[in-house]
Amino acid sequence: MSSMSMGVTACVRAQGTSVARLFGAAPQKGFCMTAAGTVVGGKLGGRKGAVKEVRKKGVDGRVRSFEEIPHTGKNGWINLVKFWRENRFQQLHKHMERTFNALGPIYRENVGTLSSVNILLPSDISELFKSEGLHPRRMTLQPWATHREIRKHSKGVFLKNGEEWRTDRLQLNKEVMMSAAITRFLPLLDEVAKDFCRMLQMRVEKEGRGEEGKRSLTIDPSPDLFRFALEASCHVIYGERIGLFSSSPSLESQKFIWAVERMLTTTPPLLYLPPRLLLRVGAPLWTQHATAWDHIFSHAEARIQKAYQRLSSSLSPGSVAGAAEGRYTGVLGQLMEKGKLSLDVIKANVTELMAGGVDTTAVPLQFALFELGRNPEVQDRVRQQVRMSWAQSDGNPQKALQGAPLLKGTIKEVLRLYPVGITVQRYPVRDIILQNYHIPAGTMVQACLYPMGRSAQVFEHPLRFDPSRWSSNREDGRKGEVTGFRSLAFGFGARQCVGRRIAENEMQLLLMHILLSFHLSVPSSEDLRTTVTLILQPETQPRITFRKL
Repeated sequence: MSSMSMGVTACVRAQGTSVARLFGAAPQKGFCMTAAGTVVGGKLGGRKGAVKEVRKKGVDGRVRSFEEIPHTGKNGWINLVKFWRENRFQQLHKHMERTFNALGPIYRENVGTLSSVNILLPSDISELFKSEGLHPRRMTLQPWATHREIRKHSKGVFLKNGEEWRTDRLQLNKEVMMSAAITRFLPLLDEVAKDFCRMLQMRVEKEGRGEEGKRSLTIDPSPDLFRFALEASCHVIYGERIGLFSSSPSLESQKFIWAVERMLTTTPPLLYLPPRLLLRVGAPLWTQHATAWDHIFSHAEARIQKAYQRLSSSLSPGSVAGAAEGRYTGVLGQLMEKGKLSLDVIKANVTELMAGGVDTTAVPLQFALFELGRNPEVQDRVRQQVRMSWAQSDGNPQKALQGAPLLKGTIKEVLRLYPVGITVQRYPVRDIILQNYHIPAGTMVQACLYPMGRSAQVFEHPLRFDPSRWSSNREDGRKGEVTGFRSLAFGFGARQCVGRRIAENEMQLLLMHILLSFHLSVPSSEDLRTTVTLILQPETQPRITFRKL
């Protein structure tokens, strides 16, 4: 499901409000000198070629100061104007890749009110996570926090820190991360994935071309994938189906998907400007953002009330959740029955899980179908393994996934090339040394996933789509001294994505049933152009041809 915790990035989609209007002046051209190159008119100059790793000792053997880290300009407000004027926000992943190529494997960046140190080598990322402490912190999405504060909503674990975060997270882990919980919710995800494929089969047979039984249909599957992600999320979290695969899905659910997309789109520009200032002046951007969140909370509140009534009528005091009806009642039901968290805290976390469980699984599935479609040999290998595993599983989805590791490799490979969140952030609790530069405790350091995933210093043949590179018996495809910290799309450690197990299994199960039912191809195998809102997504939705097997 989600990952809203897969790493947060800074980006912006045009909102009809120019920087000139926000700051009262037209942006001016400018440039700055850095330790390793020059930024002139927004274009990086300096040394070219692949990222060059700097060893742990400088030329004179001393540790370099924080101020000596290469940077893209010290004035955050000038940089913000440049970013906005040159549309760098929507191409932030490409900007990072170019900057690493120009400045080396570490650089500083100040944009508006945000400052960060950016890194991409696994050895440095390893050092960063070693210093994350007992209560790891990532960048706070202040627009989200401000919305909760002014609406007087409780915050979920995504927005909490310290001991309060840890206490809540440990309770949530029992229902969404532990193996017993996965065993309970896997059949629900499998049911939705099967229904999706049945719906798609009927559509191909009705609208497709070719002889009966072997028809094919070329479509943009993204609307259907969004409906699948929402249906699956609701089934696992609320324990109920909402009927999105019917011929006329509810307007309420369509509005929820729209609200999530609007929330994601309006978040990034608010990261660089004080949200309360925009609230005071009645900025349209803030109004759109707050309205989107209000609708998300309203949708969640209605589902929670319905689930509460259902549980109240079916459970007697002291009974086990779901025992009265002999079925799993979803994450919400489990949390309510156990009573370890207050109802307000449960509502906050369920709402965050829902908001983070649609785009963040639907979009990677688009990329997965595209890559499998344009790599038929890879598709055939994965399908062969899936067929063998499914035949031996007796219909048990957990056994089927365990016997098809290439499915998991496919998801990891998709997220290597197209990470949902293009960075993972941490604030080290002690001073650390990265690339022989001193990093003070409390500095925001970002592991930049998109440049790392496509770096020839980290991966053999980085642009090749190869799910088998993640096999446990494969040592090729890995470069460098540190063998871990290369697959971080869901984050790492205690603060990794709380919906990780739901998301991983949801995507794998859908791909499994699609590969059992269809052969995939693409009308065009050209590389997809990508853009960043709060998540990485295709500029134009890829069209996929589904041919019944």
